[in-house]
Amino acid sequence: MTDYYETLGVARDASAEQIKKAYRKLARELHPDVAGEAGEERFKDVARAYEVLSNPEKRQQYDMGVDPTSPGGAAGGGFGQGFGFQDIFETFFGGGGQPSGPVPRARRGQDALVRMDVDLAEAAFGAKRELQVDTAVVCGTCGGDGCRPGTDVRTCEVCHGRGNVQRVARSFLGQVMTTAPCAACQGFGTVIPEPCPDCSGEGRVRSRRTLTVNVPAGVDTGTRIKLTSQGEVGPGGGPAGDLYVEIREKPHETFVRRGDDLHCTLPVPMTAAALGTVLELDTLDGPQEIDLRAGTQPGQIVTLKGLGVGHLHSGGRGDLNVHVEVQVPTALDDEQTELLRSLAELRGEERPEPRLAAAHPGVFSRLRDKLSGR
Repeated sequence: MTDYYETLGVARDASAEQIKKAYRKLARELHPDVAGEAGEERFKDVARAYEVLSNPEKRQQYDMGVDPTSPGGAAGGGFGQGFGFQDIFETFFGGGGQPSGPVPRARRGQDALVRMDVDLAEAAFGAKRELQVDTAVVCGTCGGDGCRPGTDVRTCEVCHGRGNVQRVARSFLGQVMTTAPCAACQGFGTVIPEPCPDCSGEGRVRSRRTLTVNVPAGVDTGTRIKLTSQGEVGPGGGPAGDLYVEIREKPHETFVRRGDDLHCTLPVPMTAAALGTVLELDTLDGPQEIDLRAGTQPGQIVTLKGLGVGHLHSGGRGDLNVHVEVQVPTALDDEQTELLRSLAELRGEERPEPRLAAAHPGVFSRLRDKLSGR
């Protein structure tokens, strides 16, 4: 395709005034009355170049690789109002964007995700854990440049370092100049004549390494801890991505977690619930005394403040809620049976009258938890 900028002797970013000035100068020099027949063809070329570059729409088409003076090169031929050449070009050639230059070999690595199991105590108080990960690291042999030690990259002889090549093709739109990554260097603009024997020119290798992870108090299943620049090293020894550690909390044999509160069930004998007692309970903080008052009812909750899970990113802790489960004896000897009958007589409860009452919501909540295994 004819280079109209070269024909007029102006730069590609020349202003309209500069193009007009260059044309007038050449037109005076090449006019048939001055240059005769020898300058006639040259004069026609200059006139054609000025026709294109002086018209903003035609100049835009030309800059996108199409000569609007060639057959089929003009825009708008029957495509309907509002559907210009650029719309067609974007449809067939992806917008016609020109690569700005060679692609850098060193690129940022991908982020990585690993999972870590923690127990309830670690989630409640926080912990330091060591984690082994398999990721890409910078090749120690070549230092990330991908070349065998003592050698270096070489400028691509096909694209001369530009990273892309251009070609003119004919289509139903006319002449179209397309730009594509250079196949010889994959768009890098350079080639590696002697790749590193350890990384095969990648600049990175797989390796297992140990990281120390600070697990903050209050983490829960699904919480992600970000370790900046601890992910995959990029191709060409590029900067590493980030590593995300996803927490998975293991179930506890005694305590059930709800948010930052803990729940457990404490079975107590019927007599202890009726008379009241002090019991010692094993918690995450060690043995703690719990005071059951006389007349404690089944399902009653005793709350121990501040013995739950630490709040994530803030101070304080949740509570420990102890659900009292009153145990009714099922096997009584004769003496125990007589004692209970005597108590029933004293309380007038030998034949209690049935009195129905509305079910407490807690009954259904406990049933739901029981069926779901929580």
